[in-house]
Amino acid sequence: MTSADKKHIVILGASFAGLTAAYELQHAIQHGHKVTVIDKSDKFVFIPSLIWVPFGWRSPDDVSFPLKPALDRAGAEYIRAGAQQIDPIKQTIEVIPYGSNEAKKIDYDYLLVATGPQVQFDVVPGLGPHGGFTESICTAEHAVRAAQAWKRFVQDPGPVIVGATQGAACFGAAYEFIFNLEYALRRERIRDRVPVTYVTAEPFAGHFGIGGLTWAREMTEWFFRHTHIDWALNAVIEKVTPGQVHFTKGDLHHASAGGKAPPDALAGKSLPFKYAMIIPPFLGVEAVRKSGLGNERGFIVVDDYFRHLQHANIFAAGVCVAVAPPAPCEAGCSVPKTGYVSEVMAKYAAMNIMATIAGKPLKPKPSTEIDAKCVMDAGNMGIIMYTDRIYAPSRRKWQMLIPGPWAHWVKVWFEKYYIWKMRTGHVNWP
Repeated sequence: MTSADKKHIVILGASFAGLTAAYELQHAIQHGHKVTVIDKSDKFVFIPSLIWVPFGWRSPDDVSFPLKPALDRAGAEYIRAGAQQIDPIKQTIEVIPYGSNEAKKIDYDYLLVATGPQVQFDVVPGLGPHGGFTESICTAEHAVRAAQAWKRFVQDPGPVIVGATQGAACFGAAYEFIFNLEYALRRERIRDRVPVTYVTAEPFAGHFGIGGLTWAREMTEWFFRHTHIDWALNAVIEKVTPGQVHFTKGDLHHASAGGKAPPDALAGKSLPFKYAMIIPPFLGVEAVRKSGLGNERGFIVVDDYFRHLQHANIFAAGVCVAVAPPAPCEAGCSVPKTGYVSEVMAKYAAMNIMATIAGKPLKPKPSTEIDAKCVMDAGNMGIIMYTDRIYAPSRRKWQMLIPGPWAHWVKVWFEKYYIWKMRTGHVNWP
């Protein structure tokens, strides 16, 4: 291979999609091509386990590992830097390396955008840990802060609100958090002193932004009633003030009513809280938005090969990809694209980059053909979830929900296994 034949593949982001793609591109590295991974963090964090950090059952160090040694073993270059802008015409990325104030440009032949999202707390005044009044588990730093707030709360308990705003997508994390919180309250022996409410833009419990799964609604409502958690649906949050969440819309169902009484209207009302964790919507990251590579929310529209529609040498995978909502949601729900789904996208994107370089046919993977595997933890219980078409409810052949205490232990085991798999590069293992 001549120097002219050698290609530089840059991966922007090193979480689930980016790190998976880097390992998948080892074949390209072995054939003389260069792979560079750029991320502003120096660690891979197993984000699904952040639900346990606020309750002291995990620390960020327990669920993370350093990126550089892992990428060194794979033969990829790692650069810790924050991306500022992408120039698709000149094929450059402007970054600011960690610890520097000076921008530098990195050339690429092929680019895989796997940045994940930017968290949009400002969609609701008073939301979030940065100048707001609610907690978050979107990042390890947020989870640590949520843990500090939890310690204070246990000493002086009161009402709790957990949920997701209008426009949010990560409903699974909100459900896992509230059920783990309820379990933590029982372990602290203060459950009887804490009213708990779940607040969501979903039209029914267990919708998850994908139209739900078979028995998901019935199972989720049973969990709420069994654990004495009230739940508000179709909720639109107007603002958050100290100790109060204010609504312009919503229907509050009471667990004590057993699903038989009509819900209370929340429009123009508020609910009190002493501790609140509310998931916000996501945006595409600023570097993508500034570069004009995304849609109106900064997510990248791709074809069935995970290739940008205007720039054939730019691919995208993970949360940064635009996916059309598969089911109606009046109050505004976005589509979950985290974890396993991000991995699937990354594998196909990497495969198609290599096929493009080699001049071979590309392999499509329409979003409507992506399956989903998930374990939703509930403290000492949980649900194992599977569907063959996460974004195509009308075409699903398989939808399974298996509840039970074994689901909790499956998630505990999977956490250890997955972190090992990503640290060692065994991304082709199950």
